[in-house]
Amino acid sequence: MPSDGPEKDNGEVIAIHTAENGMQVGRALLHALHNAGISVLYQDRQMETVWARNMPAPWVSEMADGKDLLSPAQAERIRVAKLNVIESGNADQLELSIPGNQGVRWFHIWIDADHDDASEVFGVVTTMVETTEQKRREQALRTLLREVSHRSKNLIAIIQSIATQTGRYTETLGEFLARFRGRLQSLASSQDLVTSSNWRGAALQELVSGQVGRYSSDLGQSLRFAGENPYLSPNAALHIGLAMHELAVNSVSYGALSRPNGHVEVSARLEPEAGTSPNLLLIWTEAVGDAQRNEKRFGSVALERVVPMSLNGSATLDIGKGRMEYRLKVPHGNFETD
Repeated sequence: MPSDGPEKDNGEVIAIHTAENGMQVGRALLHALHNAGISVLYQDRQMETVWARNMPAPWVSEMADGKDLLSPAQAERIRVAKLNVIESGNADQLELSIPGNQGVRWFHIWIDADHDDASEVFGVVTTMVETTEQKRREQALRTLLREVSHRSKNLIAIIQSIATQTGRYTETLGEFLARFRGRLQSLASSQDLVTSSNWRGAALQELVSGQVGRYSSDLGQSLRFAGENPYLSPNAALHIGLAMHELAVNSVSYGALSRPNGHVEVSARLEPEAGTSPNLLLIWTEAVGDAQRNEKRFGSVALERVVPMSLNGSATLDIGKGRMEYRLKVPHGNFETD
């Protein structure tokens, strides 16, 4: 039985409208087109424009005395597509890239036939949406994935090298696992800094503090850092981090950090070279006992060969007279300064 008042469903009033106001619907649709960034063009069978809504450049030029920002080839491509739709009645779609002052703009275009009651094609409706931001995000994602792939391959190569060299200079499985685990953790610590910077790299002081801090309960006492604090490239961060790890482990075992109140000094300074950008000279110094090296270990190989070769730099490691000094020269391409 019909109700005299508004119907209810679950306690909510449902307003039933038996008719729609055409002007209100039209205004609502125009707002929707504008907010969604959708452009619509209606043309008759003779390709004469009947009406257009929300037409931004370059499409508005089609309505402006024939001024056209599209290339002749692009304009012809659209014209042929519309003619085919008018002729066949079948919809089509295409994608265009349009160079501009602020870079390339991308548009996705749908072309549909408007049929009358007798199914004859009465006109053609062209709907356009700009997809520039989506394209840029896709390109940025592809670039990022390529970068991740490249960095991952480099990281795997570093790990393989560490595993090989660690195995070469250890005699037992237990010794190998302990040293290899420590080096992987060092690598992971440096990699965390690189990742948190969106693959830009790492600040030198933060990198050194992180590596030494893993073996010190009082970093303020055990590390004295002075000088420049450049931003290292990802590759430089990983390899210099490895060098700092080897130095810290050696210091905890045999050097200054093995004694109460012992400390290491790390300094960094820029050294100009004629005709080129300045290099970075990184120096680690500490007091050590009288014991001298009597055999090559991976730590010294990494410090004197692996790390400098990976940076196209050079390094020296001197131990004697109660003092150890490691000097690493890093070419400018591995870092940047403010």
